[in-house]
Amino acid sequence: MKILETSRLRLRTMQPDDAPFYLELVNDPSWLENIGDKGIRTVEQARSAILSGPMMLQRRLGYSLYLVERKEDGAALGLCGLILRDTLPGTDIGYAIAPRYWGQGYAYEAAAAVVDHARTTLALPRLYGITNPANAPSIALLQKLGLRFLHRTRFPLEERDTNVYCLEFPRQNIS
Repeated sequence: MKILETSRLRLRTMQPDDAPFYLELVNDPSWLENIGDKGIRTVEQARSAILSGPMMLQRRLGYSLYLVERKEDGAALGLCGLILRDTLPGTDIGYAIAPRYWGQGYAYEAAAAVVDHARTTLALPRLYGITNPANAPSIALLQKLGLRFLHRTRFPLEERDTNVYCLEFPRQNIS
């Protein structure tokens, strides 16, 4: 199901058939370094992770991580969307673009659409973002989206520090 569309991209809910791309993405060295090892090694494990992760969150919350596709040719570029984690006090934005598509503005285009969706459609009061403190491109993206650094922390069961960012949305007057 299509959730968002930009001039070049379509963001849609993930499906079990996206498992081969998801498997490739979560095992890319940049994902492993900056996000962490999910322990997904087979297409079947990827399919199961999609069902118990993004698809379950979409049904339960009405939002999740979305597959980012290029409208021009339907190529799967990465993931971008919203996540509700136990380790944060609210929803955060998550994104990962396959390295072969870096440097073309896709991450910002997708993430800006997700931020707008969180603010206008979902009416979230704020949006968090987390990143590896060594991931300069991700830090720059969060800042470009308007998120401000809150603090550095180490989440339970994590072996490294994480930077936490936040964007407070102005309250809308309802008359």
